[in-house]
Amino acid sequence: MSNFIVKKVAVLGAGVMGAQIAAHCINARVPVILFDLPAKEGPKNGIVIKAIENLKKLNPAPLGNKDDAALIQPANYEDNLDLLKDCDLVIEAIAERMDWKHDLYKKVAPHIGPNTIFASNTSGLSINALSEGFDAELKARFCGVHFFNPPRYMHLVELIPTASTAPHILDQLEGFLTTTLGKGVVRALDTPNFVANRVGVFGMLATIHEAEKFGLSYDVVDDLTGAKLGRAKSGTFRTADVVGLDTLVHVVRTMQESLKDDPFYDVYATPAVVTKLVESGALGQKSGAGFYKKVGKDILRLDPAKGDYVPGGAKADDIIGRILKEKDPVKKMKALRESTNPQAQFLWAIFRDAFHYIAVHLESVADNARDIDFAMRWGFGWSVGPFETWQAAGWQQVANWIKEDIEAGNALCKAPLPAWVFDGREGVHTPEGSYSPKKNAYVPRSDLPVYQRQAFRAQLVGENAPKGATAGTTVHEDDAVRIWHQNDDVLILSFKTKMHIISPDVVEGMKRAVAEAEKNYKGLVIWHADAAEGGAFSAGADLQSMLPVFMAGGVKAIGPEVSRLQNAHMMLKYANVPVVAAVAGLALGGGCEMIMHAAKRVAALESYIGLVEVGVGLLPGGGGLKEIALRAAKQAKGTDILQFLKDTYMHAATAAVSKSALEAKKLGYLAEDDVIVFNPYELLHVAKSEARALFDAGYRAPLREPVRVAGRYGIATIGAQLINMRDGGFISAHDYKIGSLIAEVVSGGDVEPDSLVSEQWLLDLERKYFLELLNSPKTQERIMGMLQTGKPVRN
Repeated sequence: MSNFIVKKVAVLGAGVMGAQIAAHCINARVPVILFDLPAKEGPKNGIVIKAIENLKKLNPAPLGNKDDAALIQPANYEDNLDLLKDCDLVIEAIAERMDWKHDLYKKVAPHIGPNTIFASNTSGLSINALSEGFDAELKARFCGVHFFNPPRYMHLVELIPTASTAPHILDQLEGFLTTTLGKGVVRALDTPNFVANRVGVFGMLATIHEAEKFGLSYDVVDDLTGAKLGRAKSGTFRTADVVGLDTLVHVVRTMQESLKDDPFYDVYATPAVVTKLVESGALGQKSGAGFYKKVGKDILRLDPAKGDYVPGGAKADDIIGRILKEKDPVKKMKALRESTNPQAQFLWAIFRDAFHYIAVHLESVADNARDIDFAMRWGFGWSVGPFETWQAAGWQQVANWIKEDIEAGNALCKAPLPAWVFDGREGVHTPEGSYSPKKNAYVPRSDLPVYQRQAFRAQLVGENAPKGATAGTTVHEDDAVRIWHQNDDVLILSFKTKMHIISPDVVEGMKRAVAEAEKNYKGLVIWHADAAEGGAFSAGADLQSMLPVFMAGGVKAIGPEVSRLQNAHMMLKYANVPVVAAVAGLALGGGCEMIMHAAKRVAALESYIGLVEVGVGLLPGGGGLKEIALRAAKQAKGTDILQFLKDTYMHAATAAVSKSALEAKKLGYLAEDDVIVFNPYELLHVAKSEARALFDAGYRAPLREPVRVAGRYGIATIGAQLINMRDGGFISAHDYKIGSLIAEVVSGGDVEPDSLVSEQWLLDLERKYFLELLNSPKTQERIMGMLQTGKPVRN
């Protein structure tokens, strides 16, 4: 097996997508050159320089660390084409016009290196047609690589070969996209709009059609088709606004022009309302108006009957909300199908339309059913794919209902369901693989080497493969934790609490896991099975479970609980085998403190880490402030500690949360040598490798050393800053109080500057002030507010 290492990438086209693909390469530490046309005035690279500047302003942020924008190398097609020969991968990302792309290819082809992979990020043009005119050599190295917007956050990349693409090129690219850029790859066929856009855009058009038929307003449809269905919160019409109505028109046009024989052809008409909006310049979010329009703080929705915007915010009927909460998918689908409520009939209609469409088109659009489900989950943000939904709701029953609707003329077209749907099957996903009508067989998962790194791959309904929550061998399990291993030399601790909050039982589990790891294993990894699917590492300490303790025994009763948490974290830090925290998603408050005490952290790029206790009127009490003091003393190496304390103090005092793992390094919550992993499915593999490497290198727990602190000088200096903030109206009197107490802890208390104190001294200060704040009515107000509404109270 030979290594395929992408040493440099070129992106052609500095538009929204091209610039963001370049940004994500930089996130992953892949050097990148961004090309565009030479500017007519000013510096020749002006167009690219402007695009790079713009990356810093975009939200959601394409860069994990804004300062990294400077690492993108600007270039233009006139002066810099010679740079292409040193790139291992060239991605073209210009506007979706075949003639423009061909013109550019003529210009760049002579400069592309003999081993370079050349790819187009087209969202739907034919890859075979794009490669016309290439010599056989370049044709073999050309393919489609379709990123979804925004490229940093959307997991899907579609990989589309031409008839001539060399298979090893695709395998190499799949490995790079999966591990280095952290993507979920679906191999698509060269059909219009490929897999996700073909099914997803049809779904949007069908939804618009059914919404009109049942007379539902855009805001109600968005409420029905968003989070309630486990899909993107923005629903249907808001998503169209975000994507851009001109973009939608373009994708629909591709379908109109190239799918004339499709039985669903009539659905591929651009809805009249969209045509009207685009003609009037209302292109959605980018132009300030589309289906919705923001006026001041109000979001108005378009009322097509009036041709004007009216107040929005209408929601689904309560009865529909209740049906959608039904846990049993069979009962849920039956209730929607049988209800007389127009909203329920609308939902049944859009499910039926989607099932009808994917059954008719599976053979021509994708290799197998799995690819359609993952394309929709990873590219459109659905929590469950369409085939999975059908299978879970009772395959044969739903198939018969669809058949009845087609025969009654209620479906979107008369095309019958294919014969394989009715061959007695229970679905399309089985433990052997997913159904492919083309091969009339169940196709197993790809076994490329890159997938050996994913112990638990994304699961589909019906596959029955063990998940991270049930696989391996259990050493101990209770309601709060599972301690287990994969029949090797590293122990794994997984929390089972909601959002993996740290309850007293989790604290007990941590102690038990450390003791077991010290006795029998090379290391301990803290990892949770749902982290890859957007779960949390830990949302912090369990306030709810503290409430009865507090009610019964007041602040005095909480003291021992805080001590227990501090001791558990110290146990992680001073364990005799390395403890590695495998972080993805939220690591807040106690979750952040826990990872600060690990020997090493392995974090997914999308890790949001911070000490947020001030939001509930408390200060970090699980050793986080002690660690801040300790790190500042280490960095200061005998110089003025305050220099190194100022920033980290402010992060804790203002509850700053990192917007990525890269930013968490900048904030000081991750260490410089902590590992950032781009594919969350590879987190466990990398964390275990790190634990083993530490052990094999002769790991010893750190020695307990005294800590040099800033003392009174630190308290006074930070205090002066706080007074200015309070008097300037930036913080409330209670914020000032919390800030002063945090300053006191990180400065080591009322002692001489440069005094040496123990870690326990700092922990005792943390606990003392934590309890003092807990006793304050203002803090109690904040805690109750958070428990009741989930939102911080500013008082």
